[in-house]
Formats: sequence, C-alpha cells, structure tokens
Amino acid sequence: MKHIYILALLFIATSFLPNDILAQCEDVTVESLTNPGPFEVATLTEADGIRNGPDYLGATIYYPTNAEPPFASIAIVPGFTALPSSVEAWGPFYASHGIVTIIIGTNSVFDFPEARALALLDALETMRQENFRNTSPLEDKLDINKFAVSGWSMGGGGAQRAAVLDNTIKGVVALCPWLPNPSLNHESPVVIFSGQNDPTAPPAQHADLHYNATPTTTDKLLFEVANGNHSVANTPNGGNGAVGKIALSWLKLYVDEDDCYCPLLTDSLLVDPPAASKVLSSFECELLGLPENSIATIVYPNPTKNIVNVNIQNPTQFDVYNAQGQKLMSGELTQNEKQIDFSNLVKGVYYVRMESETLKIIRN
Repeated sequence: MKHIYILALLFIATSFLPNDILAQCEDVTVESLTNPGPFEVATLTEADGIRNGPDYLGATIYYPTNAEPPFASIAIVPGFTALPSSVEAWGPFYASHGIVTIIIGTNSVFDFPEARALALLDALETMRQENFRNTSPLEDKLDINKFAVSGWSMGGGGAQRAAVLDNTIKGVVALCPWLPNPSLNHESPVVIFSGQNDPTAPPAQHADLHYNATPTTTDKLLFEVANGNHSVANTPNGGNGAVGKIALSWLKLYVDEDDCYCPLLTDSLLVDPPAASKVLSSFECELLGLPENSIATIVYPNPTKNIVNVNIQNPTQFDVYNAQGQKLMSGELTQNEKQIDFSNLVKGVYYVRMESETLKIIRN
C-alpha cells in the first residue's frame, strides 16, 4: 500500500487547515536529520538486566533519555565474521532521534543470513520483554507494535529474511546486503543501501536482485552510493551523510508513522542526490483525506517536465503549492489558456488548487 502524508490535508475542501496543524511538520527538515540528533543517549547491556537471547550473543540497547515515549525500536545485526562494533555507530544515531536500538552479536561469527534473521527476531523479543521489565528505564516506554530490523552484509540479507518470517515488522534497513537467490515475499517497507564498487556483495548480484525480489506491492527503495565499497553503509555518515538521513527518514515514515518525512524523501533527499550512482524506488506520497472523486479535472502529461494541460470548462483561478504548503504561483485558466508552466520549479511533488479541487502534479 502506497504511503500518504498529512501535508495534503492543507488542501481539503475550500479552506486551509489551522496553522497549528501545519506547524507539526515545520521542524521536520533535511537540516533536522543531524548526527547526533537532539536527544541524549544512554545504554543497557545484559549486566543491567536485559534478556540474554538464545539466538544471539550479547546485546547493547541504545535509548533516548529525554525524549517523549512511546518509542519505536530497531534491531541490528552485523555481517559474516564481523562483531557488533562494525555497526555500532547506528545505535547512538537512531537513539538520539528517538528510536530505541538494540545491536546484537551472533552465536557464531560464521552464521549465514537465515541464522541472522532468527537472531534479529530474538532481539525483538528482548525488546518486548524489556518493555515489561519493572526495573528497566524502558518499562512501558516502547511501542511493541513498531519494530524494525536492519543488518550489514549477511546481516542485511538476514534482515530481509526476518521480514519474511515475521509479517509484523514495520520496516527494514538493509546495509550492503549479501543474500544469493533471495526469496523476499514480504510487505515490510524496505530501504536497501549498496556500494557501487562493492567487491564482496556486488550490487548486480545482491542488492539489485533483492530490490527486484521484493514484491512490487511493497514500498521499497534502493540507494546505491557512488564509488562506495562494502562498508559504505556501516555508519550514518556513508555517502556524505546521505545514508543516515535516508535511513532515518524511512524509519520515521514507516515505523514511527510520521508522514512529515515523506516529502523529505520524495522532494529533497532522492532528487538527483549527488551521493548516488543509482536510485530505484517504488513508493510515493499520496493525497490524504480528500473526498471521494474530488479530483475530477483531467491533467496531462503527469508527471511532466514543464507544461501541464488542464481540461476545464469554465475560467478557473489556480494556486500552486509545494509539499510544505508554500504557495509558489497563482494564475487563471481560461478556454484560451489551459496550461500551467512548471519549468521554473525544481523536480518534485506539487499541488494545484482550483476551487474545490486539488491536483497532485509531479515534475521530473
């Protein structure tokens, strides 16, 4: 199911929403995706009383100390022969943005992807139990319906497989995943990072196949980092920070269910990104809450590179807004002038408001 975001509510019926509704997305910007984020971070280990899961070896939980619960959570597992330290930078990054993170080791560093999938599911069970442990600082602070999984290399392949095994997982972040002949029939929104020059998991043999093996009905994104190697996504700083910003936005959108992050992806982070050698995606932000059949006017072509033709019967005033609700231009459509020129606008999603109708236009 394609995602929808709340900013489209700006255009319901014939009037704007109150300013306080628009304000809820004002603080969600590309600049807000900092490393570290706004919250202080603390850690928990088995020495502090967290569960010792049988399907993994050792865990560290990173959590925000001054954020407002309930929190979404993500479990992360490293790759073949690697230790948790190889991906530990993700822990404080996610936690500083309000996402509790558990990073685990494996019972054997030689575990293959399927064993790493089971390790991730066991780590999620630890998070469930932590929510009910009466001496835990996270007691009653976790939303156990908002779990995600991630991993690097074979751990990335394991993260995809974990989503197949557990259909309650809300999101997947696969970091240069390694998994030959993938069987990935799941519905968990997945972002896949790969390195253009990865000698260990070449994109054409792994990440690209993973993207194609994920159902077209599943929201998915592949981001190949230009000149990246196998460890290009081991930290949020990969791709000059693009990896962290995209991964965080994906989790906030699909796991935290914060629709303000959708336009950050579609209109900013994924528009001709300088860090990418390839971007593939099958997700979109759609209009939310408009009355059925409210968009009746025919527009073409859509997407467009410049001119949009509008089929109207009577003279009509129009306004064009960006995804943040800012008015960019106005005009009038008549029988002799039925076109709107988008050539001076950057690539992205726009909304044309005409009387009681709102049209979504994509400029590419």
